Parts: sequence; C-alpha cells; structure tokens
Amino acid sequence: MSLTLYTNPMSRGRIARWLLEEVGQPYETVILDYATTMKAPEYLAINPMGKVPALVHDGHVVTETAAICTYVADAFPQAGLMPQDRADFYRWMFWGAGPLEQAVVNRALGVTVPEDKRGMVGYRDLDQMADMLATRLAAQEFICGDRFSAADVYLGSQIGWGLRFGTIPARPELAAYWARISARPAALRANQIDDTLSGRTTHG
Repeated sequence: MSLTLYTNPMSRGRIARWLLEEVGQPYETVILDYATTMKAPEYLAINPMGKVPALVHDGHVVTETAAICTYVADAFPQAGLMPQDRADFYRWMFWGAGPLEQAVVNRALGVTVPEDKRGMVGYRDLDQMADMLATRLAAQEFICGDRFSAADVYLGSQIGWGLRFGTIPARPELAAYWARISARPAALRANQIDDTLSGRTTHG
C-alpha cells in the first residue's frame, strides 16, 4: 500500500495529517512550497489547482480536505472514523465544507450580505450558525453523537482555527468541544509534526 500526503505545514493539510495520524497507517509526506513546488508541473499533474492538501493512495488522487477525510475514513474502516449513522456524518461533514466555509471566508473578506439576500448564500448568518453548533455540542460529545469521527477532525479543525483567529463567533460550548478533541494523541502528534516543519512551537 502506498499513501502519500502532499502538504504544507501552514495549510489545511494540517487537517489531513491529523486524520492520517488517527488512522495509524504508514504514510509518506511531501512538503511543497507555495511559490515554487506547488506550482511545478510535477505537482500540477496531481492537482491542477496547485494547492494543498492532496492525497495519493495506490495511484488514486484525492483533493479537497473534506473529501480526503471522508475517503480515508471509508478506506480504513478499522480506524472507526466513519460512524454507523452515515446521514449524520455526510450532513455535518459537507455542512462544514459548504455553508460554514463560505460564511467564514466571506466574513474574513469583509463581505456583508444584505438581510434580504441572505437566502441566496446558503448560510444565512454566521452567528446563527455558531449558535446552532453550540446547541448541538452542548447536548452531545461529538458532531455525530457520542463517538469521535472524521467529521470531528474536519469540522472541529474549522472550529478550532475559527476560535483562535476570531473568524467564528466565540461560544463556550465550542471552546469546550475544541478542548476535548484537540487533546487527542493523534491531534497532538500531527500538530507537533507540522509545527516542527514550520519552525513554530506547538500550539493548542
């Protein structure tokens, strides 16, 4: 089996690495530079978008972080990262990849959607989304219930980064959730690897 992660330690590739560390399968890492190797013909043959992360598993290419997390969870069921309730999993995984990502990026770019146009953007209001997440995570330990899954790696990372950089409205329930999942051994290992690669001290 061949499993290769193409990434940069200062990218969404950190999420993919965490997921791979949770799975526990051996994998190779190729570190790419934004200005050079990420735009080189060799990598563009893997991902024509010239961005990371990308995963190559036995010759099969997977890009987009949510897709990588979903694919790996499905490809290695022994890790237990794909919950029995697939409906819940797909709902929250792609809610994070779609409406939440769009809302966070728009706010960071200073895009203000007029109130009478909110129905067009798919997420309506970021504060309302944060309240919905807080309500859900106050009632259960993980995104999909009482068991950790790949959805927690992906959506949880978005919450963690959002709380750290102020791109997601702060809620005590979200902070408590992030504290729970970011203390997992695989998360700590992944952070240490990428922080070392980027020359930073490990962050929480």
